[in-house]
Amino acid sequence: QVLLVESGGGLVQAGGSLRLSCAASGSRFSIRSMAWYRQAPGNERDLVASISSVGNTYYADSVRGRFSISRDNAKNTMYLQMNSLKPEDTGVYYCNAARAPFFPWGQGTQVTVSS
Repeated sequence: QVLLVESGGGLVQAGGSLRLSCAASGSRFSIRSMAWYRQAPGNERDLVASISSVGNTYYADSVRGRFSISRDNAKNTMYLQMNSLKPEDTGVYYCNAARAPFFPWGQGTQVTVSS
């Protein structure tokens, strides 16, 4: 079973940057396409960016050009570099598989962008 722990969130002003990390336990992390998801208050959890096991990436239109997803399979870790942050990027960020079957969801990490 893969356990996921997100970290790196915080409070930042608009235009600032944050780097999120997702640490995974278990051997199946490296063979799965993984993704970052964002859940804003009152909204559903939406996919923000994904990365395949070999590094192919996808970005939602709202973050393309500002966010960069990467992974280090040797360290069982995935990252999300977020630049030029906007207030609408505020939410709880989760990592998980890019498609079902999903791993158990972690606690997420809160990102708050002030205007």
